This record gives sequence, structure tokens and C-alpha cells, in this order.
Amino acid sequence: MTKNTLAALANRISGGDWKDGDIMPFSLGRVKTELLSGLTVALALVPEAVAFSFVAGVHPLVGLYAAFIVGLVTAVMGGRPGMISGATGALAVVMVALVAQHGIEYLFATVVLMGVLQILAGVFHLGKFIRLVPHPVMLGFVNGLAIVIFLAQLTQFQVTGVDGIKEWMAGWPLVMMLGLVVLTMLIIWVMPKITMIIPAPLAGIVVVAGLVIYFGIDVPRVGDLASIKGGLPEFHIPSIPMTFETLKIILPFAVILAAIGLIESLLTLNLVGEITGKVGGASQECVAQGIANTVTGMFGGMGGCAMIGQSMINVKSGGRTRLSAVSAALFLLIFIVYASSMIEQIPLAALVGVMFMVVIGTFAWQSLTILRRIPMTDVVVMILVTVVTVASDLAIAVVVGVIVSALAYSWNNAMRLHALTSIMEDGSKIYQMEGPLFFGSVAGFARIFVPNEDPDLVIIDFKYSRVVDQSALQAIEDIAMKYEKHGKTLQLRHLTHDCHRLLNRAGQLMVDADDDPDYGVAVDYSIKTGSFGVGH
Repeated sequence: MTKNTLAALANRISGGDWKDGDIMPFSLGRVKTELLSGLTVALALVPEAVAFSFVAGVHPLVGLYAAFIVGLVTAVMGGRPGMISGATGALAVVMVALVAQHGIEYLFATVVLMGVLQILAGVFHLGKFIRLVPHPVMLGFVNGLAIVIFLAQLTQFQVTGVDGIKEWMAGWPLVMMLGLVVLTMLIIWVMPKITMIIPAPLAGIVVVAGLVIYFGIDVPRVGDLASIKGGLPEFHIPSIPMTFETLKIILPFAVILAAIGLIESLLTLNLVGEITGKVGGASQECVAQGIANTVTGMFGGMGGCAMIGQSMINVKSGGRTRLSAVSAALFLLIFIVYASSMIEQIPLAALVGVMFMVVIGTFAWQSLTILRRIPMTDVVVMILVTVVTVASDLAIAVVVGVIVSALAYSWNNAMRLHALTSIMEDGSKIYQMEGPLFFGSVAGFARIFVPNEDPDLVIIDFKYSRVVDQSALQAIEDIAMKYEKHGKTLQLRHLTHDCHRLLNRAGQLMVDADDDPDYGVAVDYSIKTGSFGVGH
């Protein structure tokens, strides 16, 4: 293998972070860290995939196959090395209605269509709109998911009673479960202070599992959830009628799943990027998620997206390149095909302890300390997104947060518009506008002027203002007509050249100046229709 080939391979697996002249990322220590990190993630993926399969109403292998295929494809092609994808609860809660009403074959077809929509989102670079998500929404997202992860672990403290109904543990079983969870968390906390040879979460799982197996402690294990034994996933075209009626059934679900999957994936992309200090590719991630789900639907998987909990485990365990995510997917497949009996002996308490530490590391604790130092609007948005994430789902929470933030921003800007007035020696009156003129401030703009009381010559100076949209231009038109009805002259100063052109078409008197601004107005005026439309 030539040096150039090695360099290309190194650059690909390291996610583009390696450059010629750098130390090769494939030292023995780095490979060991990446593989052990992948093994830790794979162990944590098993109960999650099984649990989400139950939520969606499908066989556990459907969730496990999704975790393997989605995890592998996104590991190789995704926009952020080290990020973990698989079957998630946010998608499972949407799938359950589809499976209950139409069966699992419709689910597979929906996952394929979901993937196609995500690919299109990547091709048209729709992922860039994730930049519009404000920071308070990000904090609410992180805190909400941390709470969701915590609540999901509480189901492991339930057992099936003699009547088949789930009931909470009590007495000695509860004490043993809690004790092992706390022991796992202590090992994860102490281990980095002793050695970094193996990831702390893996050490916690191995030690607690060893104690449980060696002493025969009677606590719930992975095998109590369901058997994870299976073969390799097989190619399978969804067995559904290829008709317009079928499309009407699966399209709404596919759109919702695609949106939820991309929002969660792109927000996780940003979060992992902040932790690792590396910027991820949003469009690349959209395409990777789409290809992964398209393939998954063809191989009997339930689809998936990025998983913040497992991604945090990987990052905290030292996983930084694609090797860790690839190895996690491959280890998971090995568990399914060859090592199911061994993995089924792992106590759930160990995995719960790992996830509790993920919750502690994921929750943005600093958000609690800054509540008194940030605007009340940001506090409301952050809490609102957190609550909606827990009560409903991530997609709705983010949309609600963005809408509330946008409305608050518009309101604040609308309140900034005001005018300073002065009377010139010739008796004319000048309105010196300050602040943006847009749809949110046009009502306040109209209230500033008193055409019936103003002198015969009125000047509106926009030097310290900005005309933003069609509503602003229409507001200027309307105020000009009012002055015209009173037989008075209105002059407009310091507007952009395109404003000159647009308003001159409507017969307004413009005053040119050398210091006129040069920003663009996002509308154009049609003489034929007498209306505004999208323009510059």
C-alpha cells in the first residue's frame, strides 16, 4: 500500500481531521481506544434497541438490525466521526400507530420512503437550516433528552407479576438493583482517576457483570428482556401493494419520521461538534441518514437516527474517529450472531448505571445557574423546549422553541422603531427614523405620523433605519397616500437604490443622496398587478 493510499485511508477514517505530516491516527493506543469505545457503545445499544422495538410493537431483532445497519452506514458516511446512530425512542413512538394499523411490512416501506426524503433534504442542503435553532432551544433539547434518557431507564426497575402486569420492584430485589447501579456509577467516576487504559463505562459493565455472574446474584439481565440471538439480516423488499392508496398511508408517517430523525441527528451533530471542537457536515449527515434508512428498510430494520446517549458514551470513552462507530455496529452484529448467550447474562443494572452517568454528563447544568442572568424570553424558551421534549417529542419541541424565539425576536425589534422629530427653518418637519421597519413594526410606524397636523412639507429620513420587507414598503406607500389626501408633500431620504426604484414606480418623491445605503430589499413591486412579490 502506497503512502498516498495510506494517507487517504487515514483521512477517511479520521473524518478528514488527519493531514499529511501529522502523526498517523492509527497508533496501537488509538486503535485500542477506538475499539474499546465501540465495544462499550455496542453493549449499551442492546437493551436500548430491544426496548424501542417493544415501543414500536415489533420483534427485538427488527430494532437490533436497525441499530446495526443505521449505525454502520452513518459511521462510514456521516457528517461527524464518532457520532452513533441507531433505533431511537423518538421514532418508535411514531411507528407504533403504523404497525398497529397496517402491519410491519408497511413500516419497512415507510422507512425506505423516509430515507429517500432525508436524502433529498441533504441534496438540497436543507440541513443548513439547523443554524436557525437558537442556543436556548439547544439547551432545552439537551436537558429534555437527558430527562427522557433518565425516565427510560426507570422501566428497568419493573418486573412482570404473576398476572402478567408490570409492577415496581420492592424489598431486597430493589436494594440489589440500586446497589449495582450505584456501584457501576462509582466505577465510572473513579476509573479515569486510576487509569485510562480502558473506557470507564466498559470497566463498570465488566466489573459488575463479573460480580453478578460469579456470585450468581439474582437480578434482571439482558436476556430477561428478550432473546437477541439471530442471523445476518436478509434483503427483503417490503411486501405491500404498490398503489397510490399505499402511498397515502405511508407518506405522512415518512415525512414525520424523516423530520424527527433529521432534527435529532443534526442537533446531536452540533452537540458532538461542540464537545470535540470539530464542525460536522449537516448536508452530508442528512444524506448518510437517508441512505442508512433506505438500506435498513430493505433489510428488515425499523429505521433510526442519531442517538445522543450512545454518542456521549462514545465521546466520553475516547472515540473520535469513524473506527469507533464502525466497530460499535460490527460488535453489535457479532453479539446477535455469535455471542447472544454471553451478552444476555449482563445485568441490566450495569447498563442502567452507564446511562445514568450519561444523563449526568448530558444535562446542561450550567443552564440552571444562568437563569437569572439571561433574558426572560430565553428562560421561557429553554424550559418550554425541555417540557415539550419530555411530554411529546423532539421535533415538536424544536419547532415550538424556534417559533417562540422568532416571535420574541420580532416583537423586540418591533419595539425598537421610533422617530426623532425636528422643525427646519423653512417650516418643514423631519422624522428621523431609528430601528427596523418590517411587518412587526408597521403598525407602530403608522402611529408616529400626524398628517392632519404636520406642515406642508414632511421629510422621512431612513438613515438610521432599515426597510426590510414588503410590509415595510406598503406602509411607506400608505403613509404617502395619507399626506397626499391632505394636499401635503412627502419626501423620503436615505433609502436604498432598489427602494428608490420600487417606490418611484408608485409615484413617490424620492431625494437622492451620496450616502444612501446599499442593502437589498427582499421584495419587488409589480406595476401590472399592483402587488409585491419575491424579488432581490
